[in-house]
Amino acid sequence: MTLKLDQTTFERANTLRQQHFPPERNVVPAHVILFHQLPGDRESAIFHSLETLCAQTEPFPISLPSLQFLGNGVAISVHSPALMQLHKTLATTWDEWLIPQDRQGYRPHITIQNKVKPETARQLYEELDAQWQPMTGRGEGLLLWHYHKGPWELAKEFCFAQ
Repeated sequence: MTLKLDQTTFERANTLRQQHFPPERNVVPAHVILFHQLPGDRESAIFHSLETLCAQTEPFPISLPSLQFLGNGVAISVHSPALMQLHKTLATTWDEWLIPQDRQGYRPHITIQNKVKPETARQLYEELDAQWQPMTGRGEGLLLWHYHKGPWELAKEFCFAQ
């Protein structure tokens, strides 16, 4: 499950991802993951949770203040108290379903390069960091995906209340 970004923020992040992510591995667009894996056999309960929560949630601001060096890649940090609260609410609701990876501390980001040699990642980080201008945007909803061992297929979009 990912955060639906406003179009301008998505396009800027996705352009960076297309420019710097290894093409043979870049099978999904730029995204902010909330949860890596949710149980498919609970889809109707997940839909219900998301419909209820999103109907009560207004679009909220996010900031992309800086870059992160990931060792084998580069990401854009995402800061948003509202996103952190949303994640916490869903993690509490779905606690029994979460895999270990989704039980770890939540550090939202947008990966723009991954699975490259550390020196390649360091070079890109230093190049982009020298000219980085913080961005702001909005979270506009949640996107639930089906994973197909590579590309993702959109299962359903849940828009925040307007």
